[in-house]
Amino acid sequence: MDQTKVFKMPFATVYPLYVKKVERKGRTKTEVDEIIFWMTGYNEETLQQQIKDEVDFETFFQQAPQLNKNISLIKGVICGYRVEEIENPLMQKIRYLDKLIDELAKGKSMEKILRK
Repeated sequence: MDQTKVFKMPFATVYPLYVKKVERKGRTKTEVDEIIFWMTGYNEETLQQQIKDEVDFETFFQQAPQLNKNISLIKGVICGYRVEEIENPLMQKIRYLDKLIDELAKGKSMEKILRK
C-alpha cells in the first residue's frame, strides 16, 4: 500500500478497528484510550474531538499535544517490519501505535505496554 494513502486515512476509521480487535481478546476501549493518551498526550476530550473531526493519521500525529519520550523503547515486528527501523517518521508513529494495540490484544500487561 502506498504510504501516502495510509497517512490520509481518517483516524476515526481505524480507531473502532483497534477497539474491536482488543475487545475480541477480552481487553477494553478504556485500555486502547490509555495507550493513545500515553503515546500522544491526547486526553478523552481531545481524542474524541480528533475522531469527530475525522482527521487523517498525518494530522492526528501532527496535532498530538506531546509524543511520549519513551516511544523509542517500542521494539518488535509489525506487518513484517521492525518498528525501530522504519525510516519515515510518520509511518513509524503509526506502526508504533499498531504495535501497542497488538501487544494489548496479545494479553501483555499495561505496565509493559506503556514501557514502565
